[in-house]
Amino acid sequence: MMLEMCRRPLEKCFGGGDGGDGLLWHMDLKPHSSGDYSIAVVQANSALEDQGQVFTSPCATYVGVYDGHGGPEASRFITNHLFPFLHKFATEQGGLSEDVIRKAFDATEEEFLELVKRSWMVRPQIASVGSCCLVGAIADGILYVANLGDSRAVLGRRASDGQAVVAERLSTDHNVSVEEVRKEVKDLHPDDAHIVVYTRGVWRIKGIIQVSRSIGDVYLKKPEFNRDPLFHQFGMPVPLKKPVMTAEPSIVVRKLQPQDMFLIFATDGLWEHLSDETAVKIVSKNPRAGIAKRLVRAAIDEAARKRELRYDDIKRIERGARRNFHDDITVIVIFLDHSQVSPNAGVQDQSLFNCTSVPVDIFSMNEEAADGSLHTFP
Repeated sequence: MMLEMCRRPLEKCFGGGDGGDGLLWHMDLKPHSSGDYSIAVVQANSALEDQGQVFTSPCATYVGVYDGHGGPEASRFITNHLFPFLHKFATEQGGLSEDVIRKAFDATEEEFLELVKRSWMVRPQIASVGSCCLVGAIADGILYVANLGDSRAVLGRRASDGQAVVAERLSTDHNVSVEEVRKEVKDLHPDDAHIVVYTRGVWRIKGIIQVSRSIGDVYLKKPEFNRDPLFHQFGMPVPLKKPVMTAEPSIVVRKLQPQDMFLIFATDGLWEHLSDETAVKIVSKNPRAGIAKRLVRAAIDEAARKRELRYDDIKRIERGARRNFHDDITVIVIFLDHSQVSPNAGVQDQSLFNCTSVPVDIFSMNEEAADGSLHTFP
């Protein structure tokens, strides 16, 4: 049921393009069980590698932000599999828990590995595709944040003086640019002096990748794929004795408090240009409707300023070339009004369930919309 709802045509149901920027899609505001939420995504790559989704029901809200790399396949795969696994395991175990979330991540990783094995002979490059994965889940007044990679969840909460709104980071950036993460990776590989290498201006694992945790990236987790001559046709072999990445999420569990006002879930494309504090200030000082788009625009404005350009200059740049100025950016803002679900709300009432997913590819969607054709997303 959940998977099918995520496949509904977005143009008719969930929002549309920005009009002024053919690579920006947004949804101004929709309700969830304890407030409203807003979504926006801008495409910079030739194929959109970011994906995001929100599932709402009377008893739970799930938020997912997936930042792909090496291609869009892993982030799209997570979109279609992670929430159904969360729903399945939560149903089997009588509710959400850390164990349920870990099982859902493990199952998604294993299913993607099976896809790589099935596709291997035809598309060996799929072994090098991966995705960061940031998930938030709210149920019974408890917030769970699970993370792989360097997407980020930030809470905006009212300070003790009752006036200011302060930022509290709820996720860990699994990126070896962070000293503690580099130390963690080095401690796991004491016999490999080159496990983390400074190259092309940043720290990278084996000189290849910055994030230390992901879904996918099979060639850096399963040495047998890396050694296969088929893989060498498109990629240089990386000598591995054991996995150098993991799909083990870091999980934070928090009881929501009355002073907790909103949550920002976003890929690193946002945080590259905006600090936690700046993003929280923008949300707290502006109307709710369209707030995710406002954050995306603020990040692009800052990216433009760094290059002595204006946003209007950047929005005219084609996908692919636009990646030289900013990354794909996905933002989901969840407002927390702490309202209670009516005890008369029937969980079998299908109208109470909803799943919103961002377009698979904004450029393709807008091209087809211009032609007057309807596009459904797989």
